[in-house]
Amino acid sequence: MAPPLSNPIKTASGRTDGGRPGRAPGPPRRAVLASAAAIGAVGALGAAGCSRVPTGDTLARLKSQGTVRLGIAGEAPYGYINDKGDFTGEAVELAKIIFKRLGVGDVQPVATDFSSLIPGLKTQQFDVVSAGMYINKERCQQVIFSDPEYQMLDSFIVRKGNPMGLHSYADVVKKKAKFGTGTGYAEIAYAVDAGYKESDIVILQDPVAGLNAVEAGRIDVFGGTALTTRGVVKKSRKAEATDPFAPIVDGKKHVDGGGFTFRPSDTKLRDAFNVEIHKMKKSGELFRVLKRFGFTKAEMTTLTAKELCR
Repeated sequence: MAPPLSNPIKTASGRTDGGRPGRAPGPPRRAVLASAAAIGAVGALGAAGCSRVPTGDTLARLKSQGTVRLGIAGEAPYGYINDKGDFTGEAVELAKIIFKRLGVGDVQPVATDFSSLIPGLKTQQFDVVSAGMYINKERCQQVIFSDPEYQMLDSFIVRKGNPMGLHSYADVVKKKAKFGTGTGYAEIAYAVDAGYKESDIVILQDPVAGLNAVEAGRIDVFGGTALTTRGVVKKSRKAEATDPFAPIVDGKKHVDGGGFTFRPSDTKLRDAFNVEIHKMKKSGELFRVLKRFGFTKAEMTTLTAKELCR
């Protein structure tokens, strides 16, 4: 599952358990995590306190109550708490714009662990997942997605000068590099597909932990999205990010795309959301929003959820 990355609790990115990732100056991470977890718990309790599971037209219900609850994973640049204690991120800011245009003025982020996003969506802890979650076949069997707001290639965090010459997962396997990535990241599957033994992968909490591990020599390489890696190494004197590359999946180059996540019954809400996001793509407004969080034009996409669900 940007730049400088501010206090993610931690994704694109794209994790296999459910997307993706960095962090810069701000409150101590544990304090932020505790705060976000508390907010998430309140959100969950609030949902449970409403007792009955909402049924019928979700968009009409959201308009009526004037509030939409967004599941986020505390991961910059998608959805996180900044150093001022405010919820922000490309997906959060995008949600604020689109839901306002759909007649829902109040956006209420609910922070949770990335692996809890889809389960939380299913159990009504929030109405929509706004975490830049990668769209893939496995997830499409559980939920439905908007068309992606971005596409993403991978990149590695390596020591300065890239002494082992690591530019692909095949290089990692061939050169027997010690490989690390984040919990549930899609990069786990990419490395395994290239021939890396899954039990040998070092699983780290987030890209900042990955950077620290590379700088300390505990691992040779940390795999993440190009957006995340270039953001997290900005101030490092010991590490750098490799050039972006497309991982090889089933013998073909693979490009990921991230979008908003909805319950399968909420096709009307998803379709209304898609109408607005396509307007923003056409006008260039989408790029202007995402640019603030480190996205480049190379990350803009015409891919559809249908294509990525195959």
